[in-house]
Amino acid sequence: MKENNIEYILEDNSPSLDATYGNTEFSHDFRVKLRKQDFEKADALLLNIYTNQWQAVEEDYYLLDFTDEELLEIITKRDEWNQFDYLLAQKLLKERGKEINPEVVSLLRKQRIKALAKTEESQKALIYMGYYMGILGGFLGIFIGWHLLKHKKTLPNGDVVYAYSLTDRKHGNRMVIIGVIFLLFWCLIRILQVNLS
Repeated sequence: MKENNIEYILEDNSPSLDATYGNTEFSHDFRVKLRKQDFEKADALLLNIYTNQWQAVEEDYYLLDFTDEELLEIITKRDEWNQFDYLLAQKLLKERGKEINPEVVSLLRKQRIKALAKTEESQKALIYMGYYMGILGGFLGIFIGWHLLKHKKTLPNGDVVYAYSLTDRKHGNRMVIIGVIFLLFWCLIRILQVNLS
């Protein structure tokens, strides 16, 4: 990526110790963080890298058994698949006489990003639990409120959007306020009880 002037940060999110203390080589988890303006450039670079690897496909590769609808889903939900599978799905559809032109692929990508940008459905149970825990003065109520208020998701194009609706975020803000007030209230009650004893 350095050769293509793409700035990145490589994070090692691997656990420090394997759960079974085996410390296997399979438990590595790396994340590459990019600037928003470099998402398209990095995407094009990955597509270019995988474009010429068709000969590496083995005869029993799992995508070869996919139906046309399943291959189309790979193209539609490109963010859930690796670049090689995405390109191979396009190639297989083309070989089957169902080629998808670049304009349609671009439209599918825009529709997918629009769908992913939608906020999650209202979390009624989480909201009720957050208020309840906040009134009890627990940190869980404050945490739930903070989560509803601040949680964001990064879209495949690099945009960052709130995960919850404005209404749910307002509930989250109220939960944080109520949780802090009641936490202080219960701490004060406890201090007074200790001092009066």
